[in-house]
Amino acid sequence: MISTRLVSSVQAVLATGSGIVIIRSCSDVITDRHWLARQYVWFLIPYMIYDSYAMYLCEWYRTRDQNHRHSLTTFRNFLSKNRLMIAHHAVILFVLVPVAQRLRGDLGDFFVGCIFMAELSTPFVSLGRVLIQLKQQHTLLYKVNGILTLTTFLSCRILLFPFMYWSYGRQQGLGLLQVPFSIPFYCNVANAFLIAPQVYWFSLLCKKASRLFDTPLAKKDG
Repeated sequence: MISTRLVSSVQAVLATGSGIVIIRSCSDVITDRHWLARQYVWFLIPYMIYDSYAMYLCEWYRTRDQNHRHSLTTFRNFLSKNRLMIAHHAVILFVLVPVAQRLRGDLGDFFVGCIFMAELSTPFVSLGRVLIQLKQQHTLLYKVNGILTLTTFLSCRILLFPFMYWSYGRQQGLGLLQVPFSIPFYCNVANAFLIAPQVYWFSLLCKKASRLFDTPLAKKDG
């Protein structure tokens, strides 16, 4: 589990760094190019495959006391418990990768960089899960990491989308609220599909954080 989280964190740092480089190099959000926008995707593909397999192995290790062998039941349980994350990986591999590499042509490297920036929250999410595994949920480090997780997740996975709309609008001389009506409809639909699971996961993080910070107050009142 810890080694898997470490690999995820390294990939997230590389993706975030690539995103920063791409964004800073593209003054024109539509036509400016940077080689990392295409080349980093080739690194992302094997990582997504690895991460999906690692998630399955983690599920198998959790249930190996009952079943030491890989089985269809274990695989079904894995699919059931992780269906949203698996769908997320599948969309990246079978939709976003073709769009990033071929379908968008030579346009939009800036927005590819923005999507890479979404990985900024991953190291904090990974550290939180490692601390849970080590039973360090009540330490100051865990609480500080929780705040950083919420902050980076909100900034780079949710507010990222209004930022992309704002960046396009600024270049085109449009207000933020005008942008959705001036771009192709499928762009709005694609962004809606991308942001929907992020909002759901953020709501889960908020619920988890509220339980964490409510616990000391409850003990004090008791």
